[in-house]
Amino acid sequence: MKKRILNSIILLLVFTTYSQTTATYDIVFTSNWASHGTLPGNAHFTELVGATHNNNIVFLEMGGLATPGIEDVAELGLFGDFSNEVNTAIAANNADQFIEGPNLFPTSSNQTIKINDLTVSSDYPLVSLASMIAPSPDWMIAVNSISLIDNGGQWIPEISIDLFPYDAGTEEGTGYSLNNNATNPHEAISMLSPSNSPFNSDKIGTIVFTQKQLNVQDFNTQKDDITISPNPSDGNISIQTNHASTLKEIEIYNVLGKQVRRYNFKQSNSNINLNLSNLNAGIYLVRLHTNSGTTETQKIILR
Repeated sequence: MKKRILNSIILLLVFTTYSQTTATYDIVFTSNWASHGTLPGNAHFTELVGATHNNNIVFLEMGGLATPGIEDVAELGLFGDFSNEVNTAIAANNADQFIEGPNLFPTSSNQTIKINDLTVSSDYPLVSLASMIAPSPDWMIAVNSISLIDNGGQWIPEISIDLFPYDAGTEEGTGYSLNNNATNPHEAISMLSPSNSPFNSDKIGTIVFTQKQLNVQDFNTQKDDITISPNPSDGNISIQTNHASTLKEIEIYNVLGKQVRRYNFKQSNSNINLNLSNLNAGIYLVRLHTNSGTTETQKIILR
């Protein structure tokens, strides 16, 4: 009876682990501000900040009023209050993490903001971001609740979005200037136009989300001619291939997509013995690279 209960618990844990996956993304914003005419002195985008979250919360949206945190980002480039708003959402299980990227002072040799290795959970697949267009009254670039998972529940390999300048609706002004009168009452977040700003109709930049790291659902578990035994294992495993397909590299990932072991072999091997007893019990994914150029991934369970 106890054994049946234990097996049920293990199956439940396996199902839960596989239903909650992660993926790693690189985010690159490329400025197109120069296409809008002469830039002001000290022109820059402030730190690109945001959050990963679920659909229970919206941090900013076109047609909605700016929160105090978004107001500070748009007017001053400060994000302390916005970070507090994200932390409140995290405590309510509506957000997973606060994102803090670098700023950008556009030059001929540098037109990008890069955020590398952002790990995103399938429980919080939405990304919202904002950065002040400085100097300005309350202008910003923003991304609202972009989902990195498609309608079928799969991670999207790449998303490219053209960005346009937004008015946060909190401060008056039509030119590149700070310290303007407050907009009272606040107005809805809206897109700027040539009639009320120095911007033309071109995009001010493009942001690209690119999946970088393999996730659990993307692994191919077909075994072909490579076998791993015993499986489940107490830690010592044997990997065997046919003689026509020898191994040159082995990578081992945990269920969060993090690489925990990597082995390179100078000589071709068709029979490899590995001791993984120092890894925690659980499910791992073994990615096998052969000298013939093929790659195969198999699942193992360590007890």
